[in-house]
Amino acid sequence: MSPDHPPGLDLDRLRGLLDRERPGLVRGPLTGRLIEGGRSNLTYALSDGVSKWVVRRPPLGHVLATAHDMRREHRVISALHPTSVPVPRPVLLCEDEDVLGAPFYVMEFVEGTPYRTADQLAPLGEERTRNAVLSLVDTLVELHAVDPAGVGLGDFGRPEGFLDRQLRRWGKQLDASRNRDLPGIDELHATLGRRLPASPAPTVVHGDYRLDNVLIGTVDGADRIKAILDWEMSTLGDPLTDLGLLVMYSTPLGMPESPVSTTAQAPGHPSPAELIERYAARSGRDVGAVDWYTAFAWFKLAVILEGIHYRYTLGQTVGRGFDRIGDLVPVFIRHGLTTLHEGLQEG
Repeated sequence: MSPDHPPGLDLDRLRGLLDRERPGLVRGPLTGRLIEGGRSNLTYALSDGVSKWVVRRPPLGHVLATAHDMRREHRVISALHPTSVPVPRPVLLCEDEDVLGAPFYVMEFVEGTPYRTADQLAPLGEERTRNAVLSLVDTLVELHAVDPAGVGLGDFGRPEGFLDRQLRRWGKQLDASRNRDLPGIDELHATLGRRLPASPAPTVVHGDYRLDNVLIGTVDGADRIKAILDWEMSTLGDPLTDLGLLVMYSTPLGMPESPVSTTAQAPGHPSPAELIERYAARSGRDVGAVDWYTAFAWFKLAVILEGIHYRYTLGQTVGRGFDRIGDLVPVFIRHGLTTLHEGLQEG
């Protein structure tokens, strides 16, 4: 297919659907392109030459519908769009697989930049980088302040026993990809289980909250978060899991040329301790157990990376950087253990 007709996006069928369901929305011939960088679901930019939208659908050849739940993503952004939480405006959900071969949804296109690496942040300068990362915390506080029942998300998840289920889930994921000795990972998993904290009141949890899952743009001369993206892991649960993940991604890995990068080395980037303090002050939540949540984030990412490494050893993963993923796993395990044993409150 041509770049304007990428695989997985039948523009003729999509145009027919939009004309039936949203008459007058599309005013010219449709073109589409795949937006690179997605890790799971496929994301396309769509245009009629006047307006732009985004289409989200599962990967080609998807098998497990629950792993790529378009209805879930569409539901959460539809619920949050009227609130102060910045999300794209939803346009349409289609569960008829005859249109694109899988369920999908359409939302507005939001102008902005997802910053994935310290090098990408560097041109902003220290002050803008600092403000952008701090706004990430402020927006997370806004998300966690939303009353789930008040926006129709009271049944969006099962918050009771959330942390225990999460720990067991990722333990099973680890067992499914074990093919080498990983010193420390069982100790990390067991220690997390022994120190399971009591969760605060449940909130909408994003599940993968970090700088490259938001779009930053300029509003009134200041850098602002224009939209939070990638809601596929969202649920009702413990809000501090989002904070722990954000803190993890704001911690230097100490591995130059790592295939998995954090933005922590960018000049002006706030320290993990500063992010924790700001979240605590603005949310009013007790963050005394934040070390546990951050260590859990290190464990979860270690398991994810080990799964990628395992598939690489089986020849099931192609592309640049996958040959070095395996070297990262012990680094994540070490950070997790250090966080549990030494803490990170002092920054």
